[in-house]
Amino acid sequence: MIEVYYAAFNAQDMERFLELLCDDVIHDINQGERQVGKQTFASFMDKMNTCYRERLDDIAIMANQDGTRAAAEFVVLGEYLRSDEGLPPADGQTYQLAAGAFFEIRDGKISRVTNYYNLQDWIAQVSA
Repeated sequence: MIEVYYAAFNAQDMERFLELLCDDVIHDINQGERQVGKQTFASFMDKMNTCYRERLDDIAIMANQDGTRAAAEFVVLGEYLRSDEGLPPADGQTYQLAAGAFFEIRDGKISRVTNYYNLQDWIAQVSA
């Protein structure tokens, strides 16, 4: 399921990406708030896809034995397309970040996504 999730992300297939989520999915945003609900997650992704073009590479996925939790480590290859509120101005800067995510899975769907990356590293890269 996590492989399909990231394949949909990389293909920019937001319909497939979102259908893998529970309706009450919890999304813990890196160094930010906790958001709840598939529609809220969809709105977040709309904003992200407006401001950033990203592809994930070198994805390593780990899961527990009963399939209720998983983790992924990957490299984010991105381009900063449009200025995001509270962040440096965008001018097409490219960046490369190590990142990770933790997942909970319930009834065959993703019920929680928690993402981590080094925001200060990203800011330094797009500010250079």
